[in-house]
Amino acid sequence: MFNIDKEKFGAFIAMLRREKGITQKELAEQLAISDKAVSKWETAVSVPNIDLLIPLADLLGVTVTELLLCRRMEQDNVLSTTQVEQVVKTAISYSEEKPVRAYQVNRKWGVIFLFCFITACLEALFCYRSGCMSIGLPVSMSLGLSFGIYFCFFIKEKLPAYYDENRICLYTDGLFEMNLPGLPLNNRNWGKILKAGRIWAVTILLGYPVISYAEALLFTGILRDIVDLPLTLLLTLGGFFVPIYIAGRRNL
Repeated sequence: MFNIDKEKFGAFIAMLRREKGITQKELAEQLAISDKAVSKWETAVSVPNIDLLIPLADLLGVTVTELLLCRRMEQDNVLSTTQVEQVVKTAISYSEEKPVRAYQVNRKWGVIFLFCFITACLEALFCYRSGCMSIGLPVSMSLGLSFGIYFCFFIKEKLPAYYDENRICLYTDGLFEMNLPGLPLNNRNWGKILKAGRIWAVTILLGYPVISYAEALLFTGILRDIVDLPLTLLLTLGGFFVPIYIAGRRNL
């Protein structure tokens, strides 16, 4: 099996990037990855995931074939049978060597979420013992917990390539479905959308017990119940979708 030459591949990527006049960080931002990943490609530590080959080739102004061969080809150059076989073998070997991970735990956000969840539980316990538990508190915390677990531990960090090629406003993954009418999802705005969702999850976990306690001090009886329901809807639904739309729109 023909394997890609990592050193030759990295040098080719670095040369093309410099010709385009862009930094590793700028290239990484356009691919929705870290600049460390680009550095690893160029220093032959690793190669990109197979789903990055097409957008990477487009950004660097070459074809996927040229990426795999690690050299430019003349426009009128016709590949020989041997060269075609080499490209096919490289592509097959590449896909076997670098399988795309379906799920990737974001360690930083995982630690942040766990810390916020423990703190929120202590806050909720305080509200319960002081008689300041609102109806919306368990609802909002349940939503923050479920979305936080998914967004920090199980959601895909990258979208499939067809999201970049088509206008798709719906994300589905097993039982989870997120429909965002009017907001096309792609790998340019997906990272920002994930960040907005994660911030919302930890904020609702930490913030709603405080809001519940404040409600008990400001309102009593039926007035508190009247205030609690719209406030819960505003913070859980509006607080989730509004930041996501803003983040997604800014990075189209």
